[in-house]
Amino acid sequence: MSIEKVRAFLEPFGKADKIREFDVSSATVELAALAVGVEGARICKTLAFQHKDGSCILICAAGDGKVSNKGFKEFFGFKAKMLAHDQTAEMTGHAVGGVCPFALPDHVQAYCDESLRRFETVF
Repeated sequence: MSIEKVRAFLEPFGKADKIREFDVSSATVELAALAVGVEGARICKTLAFQHKDGSCILICAAGDGKVSNKGFKEFFGFKAKMLAHDQTAEMTGHAVGGVCPFALPDHVQAYCDESLRRFETVF
């Protein structure tokens, strides 16, 4: 289960107890914002994209952020193509709706979008 992998990953940093689990779904930005009690923009969404070498790239962005196809291509050097649901779980170890940038396989790279900078804390 990926939540246990994430908990183990955060343990050496003294942050494993910061994980918040809910009795309601938090699988979308809107649902997560309701569960946490914050505006949707403060939810950090993680999007999975196919890398040209066959691996994947994760982009963490503010809940109201969008990935620019032009900006993606300028930064990474290839066209943005999101992973399918089954590919996301297979390649990251996290199911869609619960993808996070922690406890990832070595071949997965995670990047934070500038849209997150405007917040001191995101969820």
